[in-house]
Amino acid sequence: MQEKIVILDFGSQYTQLIARKVRELNVYCEIYPYHSVPHLNADVKGVILSGSPHSVRDPKAPVPDLNQIKGRFPLLGICYGAQFLAHSFGGEVKPSDTREYGRAKLEFIDRKNELMTGVSDQSQVWMSHGDTIAQLPDKYRIIASTADVKVAAYEVSDEQTWGLQFHPEVYHSTDGKTILFNFVATICGCKQDWTPGSFVDTTVKELKTKLGNDKVVLGLSGGVDSTVAGVLLNKAIHDNLTCIFVDNGLLRKNEFQTVLDSYKHMGLNVIGVDARKHFLDALAGVSDPETKRKIIGRVFIEVFDREAHKIQNVKWLAQGTIYPDVIESVSVNGPSATIKSHHNVGGLPEEMNLKVVEPLNLLFKDEVRRVGKALGISPALLGRHPFPGPGLAIRILGDITQEKIDILQQVDHIFIQGLKDNELYDRVWQAGAMLLPVQSVGVMGDERTYERVVALRAVESTDGMTADWVHLPYEFLAKVSNDIINKVKGVNRVVYDISSKPPATIEWE
Repeated sequence: MQEKIVILDFGSQYTQLIARKVRELNVYCEIYPYHSVPHLNADVKGVILSGSPHSVRDPKAPVPDLNQIKGRFPLLGICYGAQFLAHSFGGEVKPSDTREYGRAKLEFIDRKNELMTGVSDQSQVWMSHGDTIAQLPDKYRIIASTADVKVAAYEVSDEQTWGLQFHPEVYHSTDGKTILFNFVATICGCKQDWTPGSFVDTTVKELKTKLGNDKVVLGLSGGVDSTVAGVLLNKAIHDNLTCIFVDNGLLRKNEFQTVLDSYKHMGLNVIGVDARKHFLDALAGVSDPETKRKIIGRVFIEVFDREAHKIQNVKWLAQGTIYPDVIESVSVNGPSATIKSHHNVGGLPEEMNLKVVEPLNLLFKDEVRRVGKALGISPALLGRHPFPGPGLAIRILGDITQEKIDILQQVDHIFIQGLKDNELYDRVWQAGAMLLPVQSVGVMGDERTYERVVALRAVESTDGMTADWVHLPYEFLAKVSNDIINKVKGVNRVVYDISSKPPATIEWE
């Protein structure tokens, strides 16, 4: 039985971050919408209520049913969660005279309280609220304050319930991890034994039981998620797993063969499929980004389905779905759209009449990498940057031609290899080049040119939800720009994208 912390989500932008911080403490946790509270068994050690963009005073504010939780399990409310616990049980929440957003210092700390043990004097915390708790209910007691927020943290004296007005899960709350440790380890008594190694052992056993002697087919992409899923499945069912790697013609330069070669040393049964012409013909003349995505998805299904049917008695389709995909498919506002198409191969289970197995659907991206390390997968594969499912099709703005693919593959190769050669690759979360649908005037030798423009993009991120552009050295950018213009025929101008997400996205389409 895996002990866990349950997190109820009220729509906060930080909810996934709470889960990530809890898991960094080697404690397993799961996120549920506030209106879908699961039945809490003995394996549940505590509950956390997230923040929210709503005010508890709003008529349509989210209201959870805490009947089976409050007073029965250790409970921690964060921001909205803390205000809800005060507002709903006899306290008063009202608009703040001093709206507090950003950094603040704890002026008062009750270190005798279990939740605040080890929190340093003048500890920096991160606030994000327009309301304030003006009055606490009976038996609620203040355990921390800032200069402007009297009720920065509180406890309920006759039960294991706490509230924090600030966000301990964000980087700017310097003792946030200490507070979360106090809650999950000391108060909830979690053993902190949820490690990559334990996940591998447990998951392999579960896969053996679930799949038995059935045959499974997995679509490999060469990325981290599908690779780790493949190795994990191979450890459980060995020869009953067949992996299919489709070359859609939109991969990076030499990537199809490079990835196939890397899998040869991993014991995986991999079938490589050259479907470049099939994809290129289907994309001819199409410029709209979403139409390109749909065409690539449809053609992939056709190719994958055809190849999978060559394998007899397949009963399962394996996918590298990870936890953020699962969370994003369930809205706190009710049932939502299906998982994003580039994460989950929509249509395949229905088309192929297969059951689905997703061995990584409880893991965040960084956890997938740690599990991959525990499985012995090479750092080169685990450290690969994310690459979009539609590939270079959404980095070529406008219609797709073989000439444009060739140009962009060369540009991308120079950029990515340059990052590796200059030991910058691991500083970057994702990098790539975009071929723009514009031409610019240039001079090469004594001749006037009118050729293509490419944009280079490199971002820092942890999960792709937000991203900052990377301050690459000017000398590096100058060298890469010079190499691209001199070596790639058809390009005479290179620009560097310094937009962050939001408002821009990581990809251009």
